[in-house]
Amino acid sequence: MEPQHQIPDQPHRSQPVSFVRRGSRLQGRRREAWDELAEAFLIDVPRVENADTSVAPGFVLDVAAAFGRSAPLVIEVGSGLGEAITHAAELDPDRDHLALEVYRPGLAQTMLRISQKDLTNVRTAQVNAAEAFAGMIPAHSVAELWTFFPDPWHKARHHKRRLVKEDYVDLAARILEPGGVFRLATDWSSYAVQMRAVLDSHEAFENMHDGERTGADSPLTQVWESGVEAVVGGAPVREGKDPVSTGNTGVNEGVDAVGGWAPRFDGRTLTSFENKAITAGRLVFDLAYRRR
Repeated sequence: MEPQHQIPDQPHRSQPVSFVRRGSRLQGRRREAWDELAEAFLIDVPRVENADTSVAPGFVLDVAAAFGRSAPLVIEVGSGLGEAITHAAELDPDRDHLALEVYRPGLAQTMLRISQKDLTNVRTAQVNAAEAFAGMIPAHSVAELWTFFPDPWHKARHHKRRLVKEDYVDLAARILEPGGVFRLATDWSSYAVQMRAVLDSHEAFENMHDGERTGADSPLTQVWESGVEAVVGGAPVREGKDPVSTGNTGVNEGVDAVGGWAPRFDGRTLTSFENKAITAGRLVFDLAYRRR
């Protein structure tokens, strides 16, 4: 798919990236899927100095041309193996779905799922979300934006690397249409609190479940009471060692009087990643905000 429009130059990677770099080697069926399906399902994004997740300044995606129609657009950031977005697209054929992911094997697997399900309303792009939102995605063109289970960066000194901060929310506000929905989920309480605080304080968004699920009904209260985040993946912390989740529970206030947690999003299928978190005993925090 060819580049469509040009806009003024944008800064390159001025925000935290939406990923942790992983291996990108393709093997077996995924290599075949990439070779066979990329032309149909992968957006051809022009790059900066051959950086394979960057967006060249001035590139704007012609969404209608990419999908061959005009329809409400859903974007998932960090689509992984494509479980969630292909499931949603299959159930909701009247909307278009764009998977943003930097992990090449994940994109190959997503394209394979698209093909196997015979979907026409899903496209993928190997791109850092912050750069895509700064210019590649047209302003006010997105009906829903999903950011499910971004890397929590457990250690306190690494919290600055978390994706969902003020600058990312600013970019989300840029691409979402008025009335558009921003859905988030995490299985770590301190990141959930951070997400809630950033979105609650942003003038462009309103919490769709403001004041709901407080006190004993709050998953935050339940996490504080259970102490479940003292273990990671169900494995006990080694004697004499700090837990990987040190600082991840934030300040234990005993009872969450703020609430604002959304019910689990019905449109998100239970992915292998989320299932591992649940199996380990962690709770999932959902948030939903509407663009004013």
